[in-house]
Amino acid sequence: MSNSWSPFSYIVTNLARFIHPNEITFSGVNSSMPMLACLLAKRAYEWDYIYINVAGGVDPEPPMIPLSSSDPMLAVQTASIFDNEDFYDLCTRGRMDLTFLGAAQIDGEGSANNSVIGDWHNPKVRLPGGGGGAVMLPTAKRACTWRTEHSQRTLVDKLDFRTSWGGFHGVVTPIAVFQKRAGRLALESWHPEVTLEEVIERTGFTFDASHAKPTDYPTASEKAALQSLDPDGQFERDAAVSIRMAAQAAP
Repeated sequence: MSNSWSPFSYIVTNLARFIHPNEITFSGVNSSMPMLACLLAKRAYEWDYIYINVAGGVDPEPPMIPLSSSDPMLAVQTASIFDNEDFYDLCTRGRMDLTFLGAAQIDGEGSANNSVIGDWHNPKVRLPGGGGGAVMLPTAKRACTWRTEHSQRTLVDKLDFRTSWGGFHGVVTPIAVFQKRAGRLALESWHPEVTLEEVIERTGFTFDASHAKPTDYPTASEKAALQSLDPDGQFERDAAVSIRMAAQAAP
């Protein structure tokens, strides 16, 4: 990681900050950043919580950090083994405090599109659909998502298709952290190396920024924890996250 706050570290660290003490938290399929965030919270914070992952692990102690968030390595030294139906049952019984789930598009209400880009009958891209989010988004106490690109095509005023309604409590991008207040996503903070004006310009929906401020830089323990999880920078290289949009990148 560079001396400045890399967008990869920004996303992982701020996802971890959504985790609260003594809660039950879940990370799903194709979710390496939330996986790292959950493991970071275990190493960086003095309090504890219960971490369940889609590989079935409950508070695992993997001897190495796998590149896949579904790797059986995440069930090593686990307190128990969870099947998919167990995650859903935990949610529907009101016991899941926080779940990390992906989304292709997010609107200002926190609703998500995981179905199509473009018209439903003639889409530009056909997406995988709601999957487990159809159960977990409506029933988990809180749900958070992340986008590696902050632009008006991912943070939209109107979804191309509403796969799930009003589910996301928090959203983290390379330049901003949003949290739901009064039924809409409000800006909680922005990356200290960009401006509020840039966040507004790159966001497709309107939002309240009256209580927002530059995001607090990572603590020494947060930086050390992420360094221990990604010592050779493989996760960061694979993520290839930029603080700038592709069209704005320097030649």
